[in-house]
Amino acid sequence: MLILNSGGTFNKRYNPLNGELEVPYDNAAIEQILESIDCEYDLAGVMFKDSLDMTIDDRKILVNIIMESKDDTFIIIHGTDTMHLSAEFLSEIFEDRKIILVGAMKPFEIDNIEASLNLGMAIGYAKAVSKAGVYICMSGFVEPWSKLEKNRKFGKFELVR
Repeated sequence: MLILNSGGTFNKRYNPLNGELEVPYDNAAIEQILESIDCEYDLAGVMFKDSLDMTIDDRKILVNIIMESKDDTFIIIHGTDTMHLSAEFLSEIFEDRKIILVGAMKPFEIDNIEASLNLGMAIGYAKAVSKAGVYICMSGFVEPWSKLEKNRKFGKFELVR
């Protein structure tokens, strides 16, 4: 299993110099969560962006890493605003791999429970599911990407009806 960090709110930290939340150029939040697990996982920082800033070229970078990897299971830490766009893009390319996109509505630095729970669920699901596909893990759900959507009004992911 390979965990790819693309940034997003999950990773954001408060910058006291400008008073803004920023995506840092590191994997510190994920590394801290993984330290509490009695297993080792490969982790790669791919890009460190708010998902609103992600481009098609960024998504192609994810595709290339997945294509070149010997792994067949991937967890992608991703911002929630465009998670569905990346999931759809990946689903059009991969049919033989398990890819779980996971994020957080609040930064790990502010609320480490949500981010930790989401990543833990994604890891557990990746180990348990045998069927290849692209999934989203958010708000207590792990579903095929097309069955979850972000409800911006309520700040959570919900099943598509």
